[in-house]
Amino acid sequence: MEVNKKIEISGLVQGVGFRPFIYQLASRYELKGYVQNNSAGVQIEIEGSLSRVEIFMQALRQEFPPLARIDSLNSTDGSLQSYETFQIISSEEERDKSALISPDISLCDTCKKEMDDPSNRRYKYPFINCTDCGPRYSIIETVPYDRPNTSMRFFTMCKQCEQEYTNPLDRRFHAQPISCFECGPTVSLLDSEGMVLEQEAEAIAMAVQAVLEGKIIALKGLGGFHLICDAENVEAVSRLRTRKKRPGKPFAVMFADIRMIKASAEISPEEERLIRSKEKPIVITAKKKTSALCDEVAPGIDRLGVFLPYTPLHHLLLQGIQKPVVATSANLSEEPIISDAKVILEKLGHVVDFILDHDREIINTNDDSVMQIVAGKTVVLRMARGFTPKSMTLPLKSKKKILAIGAHQKDTITLAFEDRLILSPHIGDLNSIEAFEYFERTVETFKRIYDFTPEVIVCDKHPQYETTKWADQLKAKDTSLSLIKVQHHHAHLLAVKAEHALGGKVLGFAFDGTGYGDGKAIWGAEVMIADDHEYERLYSLRPFKLLGGDKAIKEPRRSALSLLFEYLSLDEVLELDIASTNEFSGSETELLHKVWEKGLNAPYSSSMGRLFDAIASLSDIVQVSSFEGECGLKMEGHVDTSNTEAFDFTIKDGLIDCEPMVREIITMRDSVTIVSMFFNTLVKIIEEIASSHPELPVLFSGGVFQNKVLVWKIEKRFEEIGRSVYFQNETAVNDGGISLGQAWFALHNT
Repeated sequence: MEVNKKIEISGLVQGVGFRPFIYQLASRYELKGYVQNNSAGVQIEIEGSLSRVEIFMQALRQEFPPLARIDSLNSTDGSLQSYETFQIISSEEERDKSALISPDISLCDTCKKEMDDPSNRRYKYPFINCTDCGPRYSIIETVPYDRPNTSMRFFTMCKQCEQEYTNPLDRRFHAQPISCFECGPTVSLLDSEGMVLEQEAEAIAMAVQAVLEGKIIALKGLGGFHLICDAENVEAVSRLRTRKKRPGKPFAVMFADIRMIKASAEISPEEERLIRSKEKPIVITAKKKTSALCDEVAPGIDRLGVFLPYTPLHHLLLQGIQKPVVATSANLSEEPIISDAKVILEKLGHVVDFILDHDREIINTNDDSVMQIVAGKTVVLRMARGFTPKSMTLPLKSKKKILAIGAHQKDTITLAFEDRLILSPHIGDLNSIEAFEYFERTVETFKRIYDFTPEVIVCDKHPQYETTKWADQLKAKDTSLSLIKVQHHHAHLLAVKAEHALGGKVLGFAFDGTGYGDGKAIWGAEVMIADDHEYERLYSLRPFKLLGGDKAIKEPRRSALSLLFEYLSLDEVLELDIASTNEFSGSETELLHKVWEKGLNAPYSSSMGRLFDAIASLSDIVQVSSFEGECGLKMEGHVDTSNTEAFDFTIKDGLIDCEPMVREIITMRDSVTIVSMFFNTLVKIIEEIASSHPELPVLFSGGVFQNKVLVWKIEKRFEEIGRSVYFQNETAVNDGGISLGQAWFALHNT
């Protein structure tokens, strides 16, 4: 019996070799009809015997391409059309755009082998790609994902590329960035004045030589430029630090292969799998005590951010250098990664000696993703290249089009419409005009791609966040818009609920630097019972004043001194002979005590992040911080895992009081003992509170849970007592996850 079947598929099915896969399946089972991309996904119509159609449907669900993801598959019976062949037909244009965009994917093994094969026509070709790898999000303007909608539209395919592109049995069938030496982009090497010195292979060879000679180059990658220098050359790395004004923050290091990584880093099997994955993120690993890397790569830190080359151009450079290289994002402090050589010359011309550029435009900027493995699970520190745009299927249909715009630091945006939710790449801290312009461009990009006009805007409650101001202005211009403001730490916990699709009430620990709480207070160590609609704040850290406000964030010694003022008299503080108080003269301490007493630019905060800072100062690990998160990162290197002792603390009237801990710490001098007991104390506090609510799932979110030691200890302890805990493993645990939690709130409250 002959039948006709119409099939609609949504998910990650464009730009991933899905249509040729369908064509090959149809050919295998001698079916007729067509497959077509549309703005919602893929549309298929097949005709043939009932038995062959049923086998086709089974194979479709089981054998789809490695980069594809099927979110929904709906089939209906149709009337016979008497098709004579099976065809792949041109994409359908519709107003309602909801097809998912594939993230940019690193060079696949097959293309790598071709690039290394002297007999292949793409031997050492810097832009080799196929349907299993290459640029997607970074080059697309709108859906459907077809060449005219990408920055590859400026490059006309040669006859050989066109033959591959139009052959359904070829690996490069409809690989939109397909090109070769004859018809593709051109690589150029520029000097720091913008003059073209060499092109093509000669440009790459000259860049290799420059790095080996200790020079700094900017290389155009998938989503932006890297600043690159020899990671074994202390003078080169020091010069990069000086020129970029980055005194202490660790640099990521790119290695030619996994063998080279293992010479410098201790990596677990789980870390190796993540490093080798098709996304190729930066992975934070343990640094070996001895390696060829110079100490300036990660000064004073026992961790190392490592990753493998992910574009053909990176591979070619590393093959020539045969050394690990620093590969850090090309940007000025507090600005987004740069994607245009002209901007490199304008803003970083004093930093770089050469620029390895090419003429394929980066339409959508996208930084590197950063991750680490804790207790065998992934913790996302920055979700970007390779993983975003990230889509999630919703458990219910959104009644309205929702745009959640995140917080202020590590900003992201999230769209919710129909039955899907889409997270943007990392945007970053919105502390500069350039960064906020990048935020606005990202919003416009997602609105354009999905033909998306938001009906609901969701933002943080903090009135001074640039995103909140932007939302207020938008609402003032368009009163038909709904505006929802979600408390910061509630949004953190809802992000965990969204990722794990948890319903009902949860017990949540939201620990971070700062967040706008109720009554204009600065929160940062919050324990809540929360659901999708509301929260009850059960406990928080006993607040202490931040001497100098934001200045305390950069000077942990101020947090330590403020903590001492909370628990000791001025005379007692002046008598102390410890690292934190020795940072100040007697007169400075007296002056700061007056400031503290009067509350002049010294707001109260319950921030766990600032408590970390205070402990880092009291244990003489960090007194003045040169980058965000330095205290927690360096404290990880001062832990004795065999130490199971904890400090005393009290929990009363909703406050977690660390006075007993502080009083004991000031009598101690060994930083390892102090830090080890501090982590044990936090776990004990969490366990004690969780034991009072045995019926509730236990959730953790916020930037403090980027700390590898703390997360490991929590996972270990709760496994010992047989209780499940939930962290974010696929989305950013820091403020990069706020927009996800905001969208989840709006989904359930509109």
